Amino acid sequence: MKKLRVLLVDDEIMIREGFKRLFDWAAHDCEVVGEAADGMEALTQIDTLCPDIVIMDINIPIMSGLKVIQLSRIKHPRIAYVIVSGYDDFSYCQQALRLQITDYILKPVNYEEFGTCIDNLKISLFEQRVAAAEEPEQERTITGITRYLQEHLAEEVSLSVLSEEFHLNPQYISQLFKNEIGVGFLAYLTNIRMEKAKKLLLSGSLSVAEVAEQAGYGDYRVFTKVFKKSEGITPSQYRRDFLEMAETK
Repeated sequence: MKKLRVLLVDDEIMIREGFKRLFDWAAHDCEVVGEAADGMEALTQIDTLCPDIVIMDINIPIMSGLKVIQLSRIKHPRIAYVIVSGYDDFSYCQQALRLQITDYILKPVNYEEFGTCIDNLKISLFEQRVAAAEEPEQERTITGITRYLQEHLAEEVSLSVLSEEFHLNPQYISQLFKNEIGVGFLAYLTNIRMEKAKKLLLSGSLSVAEVAEQAGYGDYRVFTKVFKKSEGITPSQYRRDFLEMAETK
């Protein structure tokens, strides 16, 4: 059986080391392929490594674990998430349930119980893969479309453009996004543009107008409005907050 790929996300290095050293991943047909210490790093690692399972703390820097899950769900709907947190708070549990978290485990971790969680998760992932294999053509199509979007993010992209590029009906493409990813085309496009913009903003070398253009917005004022609606703050404030946080560390 192919080993399941695991990403560990916690800002405390001792917690991450504990998971790696104190739990027998190989005995549960898993391998730890990466780790992250904050929300932005977690999003990058998820995109890069495409893990099967993410073990995620809620209270991590830059972006909360729940926000990371909410955003990454759009691009990676089949990843399983296990929340490991020191917060025994019903409101956190409610949010986790809404995000369809596989399990919610409190620190300090009981590794025997954690092993049961992982084994149950393996069964669930296997059943999902069997169901997904029944529609390989649709999956290949949506993968091709999402790759095209990533490669042409700075350009004007619409359902009509995708229709011409892939020789498919626009309504069919729209339905594919809802069926395969779980969100509409526009919501998906906006999300990946915002993620691109945030990475460019944190690089610090481009103006807001240049970031807007590379993220696919010809008018930086429209970009600023969309960014603020998505993140709650303006692009400039997002960059300032990150730089101030970096200086205090």
